Amino acid sequence: MHKFYLKSMGCKSNQFEGQVVAQNLIDAGFIEVNKLEDADFYILNSCSVTHKSDNEAMYLLRHAHSLGLKTILTGCIAQIEKEKLLDELYIDYIYGNEDKFKIEEFLRNGESCAIKDLMNEKSFCKIQLKDTTKTRISLKIQDGCDNRCSYCIIPFGRGKSRSADANFITREINRYVSLGYKEVVLTGIHIGLWGKEFNKELLDLLKDIEEKTTIPRYRLGSLNPHEITPELLGFLQQSSKFCPHFHLSLQSACNKTLKRMNRHYSVEFYLDQIEDINSRFKRPFLGSDIIAGFVGETEEDFATTVENLKKSKLTQIHTFPYSIRKGTAAEKMDGHLSDEIKDSRADIIKRISSEKFQQFVNSNLGTEAEVLIEKRLDKQGKYKGITRNYLTVRLNEGAFNTLQKVKLTKDMLI
Repeated sequence: MHKFYLKSMGCKSNQFEGQVVAQNLIDAGFIEVNKLEDADFYILNSCSVTHKSDNEAMYLLRHAHSLGLKTILTGCIAQIEKEKLLDELYIDYIYGNEDKFKIEEFLRNGESCAIKDLMNEKSFCKIQLKDTTKTRISLKIQDGCDNRCSYCIIPFGRGKSRSADANFITREINRYVSLGYKEVVLTGIHIGLWGKEFNKELLDLLKDIEEKTTIPRYRLGSLNPHEITPELLGFLQQSSKFCPHFHLSLQSACNKTLKRMNRHYSVEFYLDQIEDINSRFKRPFLGSDIIAGFVGETEEDFATTVENLKKSKLTQIHTFPYSIRKGTAAEKMDGHLSDEIKDSRADIIKRISSEKFQQFVNSNLGTEAEVLIEKRLDKQGKYKGITRNYLTVRLNEGAFNTLQKVKLTKDMLI
């Protein structure tokens, strides 16, 4: 029996897909191992969002090859770079983003490379994840992206936006419920585009989930600000299933930078939107993405971003230095900054994020929260769980995969 070790990099969609890849291989008779040294095949489900992720992927593949393993590259790097990477001596097989679900078939037939053209693909690839004995589970509802942000290579790795149909989604959610899951996270590359080809919107899907499933809790992946409409917020405000956790794909807090990024909203728009969300929900978690040191970002531009981030009511800011992606519009722009400047600016934003998160934690102390207990932490009986508004909690007692109401104290929050 062939043994494999699989690593998935990047977004929640890629993590979900990696679980399906492993499931398919196990069903085909492969054995998954937890130590690289025990494997025959090393499978890397890669991410290409930054050059650092590309470099990490190549390092991991070289290391696995040095141990004598056959290496399989899939994911966004494989989709973008295609068969030319087979020239690298440390890569034995390359399979694209949708071809990854047939790895066992390609290996059996001796095919070293299979990469479907996703730029012309119109149908959503339906994949199903079986019971993984966890309490929360992701469900991929959409793939691809129709936006052309000047910095982003991902549309070339994922193709155009494609949606799962609502019936498939509600059936999957109810199947998860039958397996005991208490929460589902709706993921995709750009879930705000869900339903575009059906002349539907994300709100239509959420109405179906509310009416046709019995899942106790659901959570949304990342959304662009203009996709969070008053109608959507009004609907979610009345929901007993929705977890008040938003992740806003902001990218900058300076209008000049947003324009160069080809992002079609203003800072003023989303700051008002953040205020609106906070007024509608009790202590909502508001995460965001910010790119530090984008092309042409002056000291004044960055100071504007810092000022706006500080005054915003965000909970947490995920930031990373701008990374040149070959083939994007930003690659050819004037005004690229040094790594030192980009890293320094990212560090400043990280400190702002840390302060904001601590303020959010403090605002929750003494309040009652519903916690989904996910796992046991130690033999002494401590448990780890997550609140609806995305706080990680440590409990002295509990039961796996149950929903419990607790009063939050400082020593509980991790």
